[in-house]
Amino acid sequence: MNVALVFPGIASVGFNSFGNPVLEYTASMIHHGLCSLSACVKQAGYNVQLIDLRKLRGWDHYRQEVQQLKPDVMGLTAMSLEYDLAQRCAQIAREANPRLVTIIGGIHATVATDQVLAEPAFDHVLVGEGEISFVSFLRDVEAGRTPERLIQGVRPEDLDALPFVDRELFDYSGELNTPFLGEVFGFQPPFVTILTSRGCMYNCSFCQPSEHKLFGRRVRRRSVPHVMAELTQLRDRYHFNSLMIHDDSMTQDEAWVTEFCDMYLEQGFTQPFFAQSRADFICNHEETFARLAQAGLTAVSIGFESGNDRVLRQVLRKGVTVEQNLRAAEICRKYNVKIYANYMMGIPSETKEEVMDTVRMIQTIRPEYHSCAFFTPLPGSDLYETCREQGLCLISECRQLDRGVLTPKIRDMDYGFLLRAADEAQSLPWFKRTLKRISRQLWARRLLHTIMQIPVCQALLIRLRQFMRA
Repeated sequence: MNVALVFPGIASVGFNSFGNPVLEYTASMIHHGLCSLSACVKQAGYNVQLIDLRKLRGWDHYRQEVQQLKPDVMGLTAMSLEYDLAQRCAQIAREANPRLVTIIGGIHATVATDQVLAEPAFDHVLVGEGEISFVSFLRDVEAGRTPERLIQGVRPEDLDALPFVDRELFDYSGELNTPFLGEVFGFQPPFVTILTSRGCMYNCSFCQPSEHKLFGRRVRRRSVPHVMAELTQLRDRYHFNSLMIHDDSMTQDEAWVTEFCDMYLEQGFTQPFFAQSRADFICNHEETFARLAQAGLTAVSIGFESGNDRVLRQVLRKGVTVEQNLRAAEICRKYNVKIYANYMMGIPSETKEEVMDTVRMIQTIRPEYHSCAFFTPLPGSDLYETCREQGLCLISECRQLDRGVLTPKIRDMDYGFLLRAADEAQSLPWFKRTLKRISRQLWARRLLHTIMQIPVCQALLIRLRQFMRA
């Protein structure tokens, strides 16, 4: 039985984008969920192939791929932003092969199950984690049994029992050579990513309870020896020079972090790595953070979110204070760890003065990279429900769930002011500010995507992007 897995992740990068050096790393990264699924399916003896929309020229090319591969079962995954794309993938595939069995999983299927069940192009919907249940599903289909339309995923409690993810499912040369983190933080290719845990212990209103629905409330971690075994395999196979630990937060278990640092150094790893942490952890566990820096933590992603304590406490339920945000940045400077700053503007009930509090905080922090998001009410989150109940939500289609401002997200928000505030937070001179504002326009993005296909233009655009980040 032939199985095709579909990655529809082109919402922000478009078709024919895989490995494009001008685009952000989303154009090159593997999808760890699909890679884990593939490893389990192959272990069970089935043939697996991937359809990655980033490698295709358009929908006609996608239809040709489906006709050529002739899969018996098609598995799709989708974040909420990508759901419309996954929906179209299933519809076209069913047109090309009416006997094809389709099943969708992922976060959107888990948090917006009723919406997904209403789409007839999906024969089955899997909620939660899929490795165990998807293999059982394939066995049922192969044996001629009809699985339930709604399948509850069985949670793998022992992550060490799962095989290492199947990175070969994707053309791994793309991620290995992604330029994004090299430009900003000096990471050199080959570059790899790894996951060491599932779940998040925190309760931020802009995220939870969606992640709890997917992974459960308890954070499950791979053992440090299991992680080191995968890193050793990656070192032997790819000779990687830099690493991203792609967990929601690497630092949720201090004892695990300490053991990781010790073993990383003991086994001779010298590659610098990038990870995500929180301001409160960095403040409360400075000694452990220093050990991370000693082991190779070169850059850290921190969710500062807001520079106003009311917003952090009452609206976002972040569990940190502005004072901790500023102190965490000072500690990063102390140990020469560069900062990837995540922060939001346009949060429900946020005043203009509170937005400017965030501007002033970010100007004080002076991060190496600004990841400024305009608040977007994501399905499955408590703030999404709040926006719906209060009639604030302006989003009618999943494709509008991007973090930018091409589409207004909630009512009574001055997005022109937010754009100016975002530029001020980055302290951009007028010419860089003008270029950034042009780049936000839809016509400019479409033009950029067209000229990116020309090699000489790619080189010029890379230089322009480097100039914008300088």
